[in-house]
Amino acid sequence: MESNPNDYHISFFKPTTNSARRNRNMVVQLVLIWAVAIFGFQVLLKVIEKPTPEPAWDVYQSAWPEIQAGSVDADLLKKASQSALSVLGKAAIDPLHREALDNLISWSAYNIAAEEQKSILMQKLETFEGVAATIDDPTAVDYVEAKNELIPVLQEIYGFSPSDVRGKIAAVEINSGLMQSFSEENRLIVSEAMDLYLIHNRSVLTDIRFLGFPFHYFYTAVFLLILFVGLCWLYCVRTDMFHKKYGVED
Repeated sequence: MESNPNDYHISFFKPTTNSARRNRNMVVQLVLIWAVAIFGFQVLLKVIEKPTPEPAWDVYQSAWPEIQAGSVDADLLKKASQSALSVLGKAAIDPLHREALDNLISWSAYNIAAEEQKSILMQKLETFEGVAATIDDPTAVDYVEAKNELIPVLQEIYGFSPSDVRGKIAAVEINSGLMQSFSEENRLIVSEAMDLYLIHNRSVLTDIRFLGFPFHYFYTAVFLLILFVGLCWLYCVRTDMFHKKYGVED
């Protein structure tokens, strides 16, 4: 008796036995569940998300139009600088954006400060910049002392409390070479940077917390992992059932 070559032909897409067909259908179903769970959630996030500004953006926006119109009012400059320093405190800032924001806070500090403050500011800033230019280690005693002398001056100028970390950020971002003018190019870059770093897409799925985590984080980092393990377990159980039902032996 000659053997039929098709007896040894195995195809996922064209199964030749009931067991193989049931197995194929189950695999397709599980893959679809997995795909919907992953990509469906991402699509849902995109559909319901809305651009939501941080409070710092609202503060910035309340002052920026008048600054753009030529105002150098101290209160407006303080608001813009406070918001800019909120951005400068973020982990990753594009160098071009950082330079423009540094220009804003430096120019603002110079225009906010009264004449007596301005003299003290320039003295402390030049001392700090001189030390920073010769020291690579930010934990060096001379560097820390020079920075600590500059920080209170900036806190007073920008209107920060001693506990506000933005006063410390200002000390390492302000630049004496950027104080005299605020270029039109940097104004445009600041507008772009503030929108980029202070407006985020949010929705109910990102705002709700579940077991202490934002729901979208819990879903992608925890639930999908549990779902994957569950689907693998289901595949094994169902495969054993098919083998018993159709008399397939391993």
